[in-house]
Amino acid sequence: MSKAKQLFDLILYVNAKRSFTAQDVAYELGVSVRTAHRYLTELGEMGVPLYTEPGRGGGYRVLENRTLPPILFNENEAFSIFFAFQALTFYTSLPFEIDIHSVSNKLYTSLPLDMRTKIDRLGTVFSFWNKKRGAPSKYLKEIIEAAIERRVIQIVYISKNGAALREAAPLGVYAYDGFWYMPAFITDSNQVKLFRTDRIAGLTQLERTYEREVTLHDWLMSQTGEEPDTPVRLHVQLNREGIRQAKSQHWLEPHIVLQNEESGYIDTVIGYNEIEFVSRYFFRLGTDAKVLEPASMVNRIIELSQSLLQHYTAAHSADNE
Repeated sequence: MSKAKQLFDLILYVNAKRSFTAQDVAYELGVSVRTAHRYLTELGEMGVPLYTEPGRGGGYRVLENRTLPPILFNENEAFSIFFAFQALTFYTSLPFEIDIHSVSNKLYTSLPLDMRTKIDRLGTVFSFWNKKRGAPSKYLKEIIEAAIERRVIQIVYISKNGAALREAAPLGVYAYDGFWYMPAFITDSNQVKLFRTDRIAGLTQLERTYEREVTLHDWLMSQTGEEPDTPVRLHVQLNREGIRQAKSQHWLEPHIVLQNEESGYIDTVIGYNEIEFVSRYFFRLGTDAKVLEPASMVNRIIELSQSLLQHYTAAHSADNE
């Protein structure tokens, strides 16, 4: 058996084992213990994260950041991976500290020259565009792990009403329009609520688990139309005074984009159940703000304006009688 084949088999072996000795490796590969030590040293130099445990009963242990064995991709498979990377390019936060740049480079440098040229051109003609959001989501990994283990978490959630402590059992996370969302069962009501993960200011994993039959996919497929908590785009034009007023609102200030000293806009996502509250807020701003989306909010502000007009028209008519 060639040395290259033995090293490849050794990568498979150490990734399948959590801990082992040089004697175990020697037996597995059919080599001497001395050769096993040399191969393990070469694996460490290749980037496989091995930790040596000295002393009697010691050996080798693979760290959590394990290196996977080489995988061969055909041209279409390689392109599909770059397509997937494109979909995540505009997200500020990613779970498990995914380093897209590092992974892309490793795959890119292994491709033949003609495929690299295609990949270079792909980046200029293809994009899954999302507005890149400035608010980070610090707890994506912890949420996903809790969802996998069906564990209850306690979160500090910042909403329009301020900070609140909630216990929830997450179904998972999904990305929408540059934000990450967490649908989760509220343990005291057994209802699914939707949380934006960048508004989670603190998270603690509890020892309790939560049995559920609904999966993240099931929940997403059940969300049709403008159901409560469905994400809705909020697009608002602001003049100078509108910008000043909106900056005083902690839930709006991070999303204000200045075009110049006299104008700007807000382009973000809110929950459908927030439309009434947000409509009344922008109604109070009068002509200093102009809501463009969603249409339901525009219609609600028109209704509030007509109601106010009728109120004062009726009062004025009564005074003149």
